Amino acid sequence: MTISQAKNGIRYAVRNFGNAVGYCALSIKVGTRNEGTYSSGIAHFVEHTLFKGTLRHKSEWINNYLEQLGGELNAYTTREEIVLHATVLKDDMAKAASLLAEIAYEATFPENEIEIEKGVVIDEIASYKDSPSEDIYDVFEEKIFAGSPLSRPILGTVESVQGITADELRRFRAQFFTPDRMSFTMVAPLPEKKMERIIERTFAKYPAVGSRLPQSDKPFDYNNVFDITIDKKNHEVNCIIGSTAPSLYDDTERRLATILLCNMLGGPASNSILGRILREKNGWVYNVDCSYAPYSDTGIVMIAFGCDKENLKGCGRVIFRELRKLREKELSPQRLKAAKRQLLGQNAISRESGEAQCLSMCKNLAVFGNILPQEELAARLMTISPALVRQMATEIFAEDKLSKLVYL
Repeated sequence: MTISQAKNGIRYAVRNFGNAVGYCALSIKVGTRNEGTYSSGIAHFVEHTLFKGTLRHKSEWINNYLEQLGGELNAYTTREEIVLHATVLKDDMAKAASLLAEIAYEATFPENEIEIEKGVVIDEIASYKDSPSEDIYDVFEEKIFAGSPLSRPILGTVESVQGITADELRRFRAQFFTPDRMSFTMVAPLPEKKMERIIERTFAKYPAVGSRLPQSDKPFDYNNVFDITIDKKNHEVNCIIGSTAPSLYDDTERRLATILLCNMLGGPASNSILGRILREKNGWVYNVDCSYAPYSDTGIVMIAFGCDKENLKGCGRVIFRELRKLREKELSPQRLKAAKRQLLGQNAISRESGEAQCLSMCKNLAVFGNILPQEELAARLMTISPALVRQMATEIFAEDKLSKLVYL
């Protein structure tokens, strides 16, 4: 892997990997939390409308360019970043990189396209509201982060989206789409020097600008705790139990211990603690998941499940019981070692995906300005002690800190 910086200031990383397919990603360090006085949902709406025309090309050309080569073009928005990414054959990497840069730097936000896209995003908002198992995640985060910039809904509201203008989109892009906020990564079966030359040529035409990174948000005390039930009149009950957790800039070992805890509790394997008891043993749920999302100044852990109404109390009782066990008693060295090996195995398998590698590299470069080798992360994971795992369980899963949201 090679990590460097282009002449216009954008940081980049490249890795020679794979056989025939290449991946590239452009991360812009701006998301919902940065919207400030802009319309709610504008970060997500910018992501949608970047594809609707540039100084050189119309939306139809942009949407068809890579697809005609057998490739894909995509994007997503989070509370703290906008990411554009592409998948193409290795010989088309220069074309993919050029397109991503053009979209980011030269988008024009045509008025007619904006009005059409408003309907698309409003339909997206409605589809989330019609899917309780998806909507409950956003609502849980909005409530636990209430009072802070993190509480803003990623999609915005119907009213806020309707009020977005082309001028507002251009101002938002001009303020935040600057090299000091950007990171670019490539993963492809090409010499790394060749990928570096592609990146240098791609971004040489775009000017460097001075740092426009604003000061960080004022420190916020994330101590919202709630127990809320909302009657959705659904057949299935959806529930999330969770709390705040270590931030992106917390100690690496504390973050790794949190990841390990979540994987043990409700990771993708059927032998997770809650999966084994709630699904395999009792048949109360189709799926149960424990996720960890770190942000720049805090993080969040969420245990989510869906069940029949008559099983809600039983599921809750099991979850609180298992959390209490993790708080009160250290894991045995043998059990902790097995959990570490499982997590390392899952990560090794996921790294076989070039796209996953590319997006992970881009995220780490944007957040930390560097990418830790997997060997170093694995070594740090193996040093985590039973005492640290218990400490993190005590901090994150203290009963007076846990919040609960139920959709009936």
